[in-house]
Amino acid sequence: MERKLLLVFALTFIVIMLFQPILKKFGPQPPATPQTNPQPGSKPAQTSASSEPAAGTSTSGVSAAASLGQAVGAAPVARQASTESETVIENGLYRIVLTNRGGQVKSWVLKKWDDDRGKPLDLVNQTAAAKYGYPLSLWTYDETLRNKLNSALYVVTSTGTTAPADITFEYFDGDVSVQKTLKFRDNYVVGVETRVEQKGVQITAFPMWPSGFGEQATPPQYATSQIAFQNGSKVERLANSWTFLPSIKVVGGVTVPGPFQWAGVSGQYFTAVFLPKDDRDAALVTLRSLLEIPHNPSDPNNKQLDKVDVYGVAVGNLKGPSEVGLYAGPKALPDLESVEVPGITDASPDLRGVVDFGRLHLIARPLFLWLKWTYNHIVANWGWSILIQTLVINLAILPLRLTQMKSMLKMQRVAPQIKAIQEKYKKYSLRDPRKAEMNTEISEIYKREGVNPVGGCLPMLLPLFLLWPYYTVLTVAIDLRHAPWLWIHDLSASDPLHILPVAIIVTMFLMQRMTPQAGMDPAQQRMMNIMMPGMLGIMAWNLPSGLGLYWAAGQLIGMGQQAVMNRTSLGREMREMMAKRARKKEK
Repeated sequence: MERKLLLVFALTFIVIMLFQPILKKFGPQPPATPQTNPQPGSKPAQTSASSEPAAGTSTSGVSAAASLGQAVGAAPVARQASTESETVIENGLYRIVLTNRGGQVKSWVLKKWDDDRGKPLDLVNQTAAAKYGYPLSLWTYDETLRNKLNSALYVVTSTGTTAPADITFEYFDGDVSVQKTLKFRDNYVVGVETRVEQKGVQITAFPMWPSGFGEQATPPQYATSQIAFQNGSKVERLANSWTFLPSIKVVGGVTVPGPFQWAGVSGQYFTAVFLPKDDRDAALVTLRSLLEIPHNPSDPNNKQLDKVDVYGVAVGNLKGPSEVGLYAGPKALPDLESVEVPGITDASPDLRGVVDFGRLHLIARPLFLWLKWTYNHIVANWGWSILIQTLVINLAILPLRLTQMKSMLKMQRVAPQIKAIQEKYKKYSLRDPRKAEMNTEISEIYKREGVNPVGGCLPMLLPLFLLWPYYTVLTVAIDLRHAPWLWIHDLSASDPLHILPVAIIVTMFLMQRMTPQAGMDPAQQRMMNIMMPGMLGIMAWNLPSGLGLYWAAGQLIGMGQQAVMNRTSLGREMREMMAKRARKKEK
């Protein structure tokens, strides 16, 4: 059987070889291709199809044109522009300038948002984009092809200059064909469709936002960047900045396969988020580049340079043409929540997950919504809204302050008994089993006297616990960006006169002097009265002034509450017991 099978293979091979000359002679012949012999130094003649059509006209796709040319037996017609041109698309939200060189965005001005100089904000980071690419350029895994696609002169077809409007960029040089269509509507979302073929073969080409944002000018502003994507109810964030629980680091050029409903890059207050139409075959390419920027942009004489990381993303379909939506705009919750995102499995199928409220988002987000409600319904100033919110929080924890004083008083009453028990077991080491008997006796005293050892700590820790989510709110909420209050021009930035950090130091010092410290040695208490305010004051020196306002106001309100409680019978008893103990120490 094996010999017969080998014989069949041999005969089949011989038949195929013998029929080759016959097929070449009598088979179908390819169409003749006209040849040209240009003179050295001369440019090839431009075909009529290579000139740009007037705005408002429609053109067929590059691939379709090439197929038609092949169907009639002619060579595909080149489709390229002869000169660079710009197209402007605008509505009430933005003014976008596009160039036909690479079909890219040169400027993306948001009309309702200002930069630090008071001018309308340009989302395009001009310094980084000139070096690493402009928004809506194309990403391919072949760098040579990528450079070609983003430097070629495309033929432009536009339906108008006022959104809603569509604009199409087309290019074909006989080898590579490209079609990129942008659909502008009356919100911050732009539809993007891209198709790239090389020698008739589909090429993976993603639209990208490669070079950060125009709001970034200083190293701290670059440090707030992150790449994020959402799959179902889970949001994954990639960043190089250290947090209490470090995020996954960004490595440039890495492909993150889907599925995900959205993926993008964010600065502190603005974002560019792609929404793939087919989330199953979607992929994200992380982009990270190194850029040198002036150490102090406001001082032209300072020649010192800082190196910063610039983040970007490319998002598209791995298995065919890419079709995505692009939200490019502010990280304002009303705008983000207005974008419907199918496929998200939680109760909020929109882009609200772009705003990173941190690990304590269950506290930070309600705090911000409450603060915004105060701003919208009570007083239209963010500084006064913070003060009102601080007052309400401190009034709410007043019962806890009273519980704290009662707990401290009970601790002071049982302190002699606790000390006697500790002296009784002092001779035993920590590993001695009899040491456990000491803890049992102390616990019985606490239970008999109704003392909770940690009851006095909660009122002190709760206001400090709210500082972290408050800090997160002030650093991510775009509503407080450039928000003024009295001498402060921006509640999201540090106090320019450092009045609030000094107020924190002074109020904390006075608060500790006023608050009875049960069980603490007087010498230790005096040392803590100086060290604690000083350390926390240094920490608050460059924090957002809105946080300093909340902190200092909370301390001032707490001082008033403590002064009232010190005049009650409970407060007088506490102070008398502590004074008596101090006299014994002196003896």
